[in-house]
Amino acid sequence: MQVGDRANVDKGPSPSGGEVRFPGSDGSSVPFEVYSSKEIYDLEQERIFRGPTWNYLALEAELPEPGDFKSTFVGDTPVVVTRTQEGEFAAWVNRCAHRGAIVCREKRGNAKSHACIYHQWSYNAHGDLEGVPFRRGVQGVAGMPESFDLKQNGLRKLRVASYKGLLFASFSDEVAPLTDYLGERMLPGIDRIFHKPIEFLGATRQYIHGNWKLYMENVRDGYHASLLHTFHATFNLVRSNQKARVIGDTSDLHTCGDLFITPDPSGASDYKDIATFKDKLSLEYPQIVENRQEFEELVANHLQCIFPQLVIMQIQNVLAVRQVLPKAPDEFELIFHFFGYADDSPEMRRHRVTQMNLVGAAGLISMEDGTAIELVQDGIKSGPQGHSIALMGLEAAEEDQERVPMAENHIRRFWRGYQRLMGF
Repeated sequence: MQVGDRANVDKGPSPSGGEVRFPGSDGSSVPFEVYSSKEIYDLEQERIFRGPTWNYLALEAELPEPGDFKSTFVGDTPVVVTRTQEGEFAAWVNRCAHRGAIVCREKRGNAKSHACIYHQWSYNAHGDLEGVPFRRGVQGVAGMPESFDLKQNGLRKLRVASYKGLLFASFSDEVAPLTDYLGERMLPGIDRIFHKPIEFLGATRQYIHGNWKLYMENVRDGYHASLLHTFHATFNLVRSNQKARVIGDTSDLHTCGDLFITPDPSGASDYKDIATFKDKLSLEYPQIVENRQEFEELVANHLQCIFPQLVIMQIQNVLAVRQVLPKAPDEFELIFHFFGYADDSPEMRRHRVTQMNLVGAAGLISMEDGTAIELVQDGIKSGPQGHSIALMGLEAAEEDQERVPMAENHIRRFWRGYQRLMGF
């Protein structure tokens, strides 16, 4: 079948009663509808985020003490993750069992219990209902029914699991155990970054007017890296001729990519005709791109994508996990959670914090990503229906796809896994 041949399409259910059409099942062509349809977005919440997946919540290091809590989301469902008084972790839907109001309104903090301001129903760190004002009524009149049971009226709880200090939650009773879900091909990349205790350093938050899947494509896309990002190309952080190792797991959901440091700091001979290479651009503080070796391998860029919404990142010496939170078909929140190692020297800690300027909303590298995603969203929101394509490396051998960063095979993998979970 030719790519784009509509005579042979994979059809999936659409909430509107229509059909979602993927031209072929290899993930190389994607209908624009999946980036803009509210009906598909709602179906994703059910089948992906509340389906058989593990969603990243927090770093254990963000919640070091009993009673520590953090408000976040699974998909667009508000949840709270807490460290209980017993030192365990719990997560629950941030929605009062009485009338559905948001219970916890703070981003993070420490509390032994959480009370809804509407009627003061209170819950412990596990999400169990502990108190109901006027439960017996006033002077014994007009209270809750005798059959009302506190134990049966707590908050909706999620399953919680942890690996190497990364906390995940799931609505599903059928999802595989976390290490099986991550898969044996992904565990070494996580082990590499989280090989010793960490300290949480802070977070940045950014709203991008685009579909959440555009970002999860972007971080799997080595093709754009040196073509879009001037900082990458000019200062030798990412170039198309770098040694690379990009692997996927057997489920087609997760990807781990490493780009290794190249010896040539100028690269002018190879990059003089690339638009993003600026030979007159220089740094007043060159240390911002310095890679101080702290791993056995000299990796300049490590991006590990865990479906559906986690990216584990090392760029030079800045370490972070990125969390993608969908808000609407054309909007998501992107949070960078920065960390260092607990045994960092003061000098190394300063170096890491300085290098945080490479990423985030105004990052010297990553500021163009949000713009590119919004340009795509603007381009596809109206007009005739169409498809995006991901054909780079389609006919290459698997071993070549895993060593050439600009191959788009891991975008295709993402879409194959997505179609399977969505039933398309």
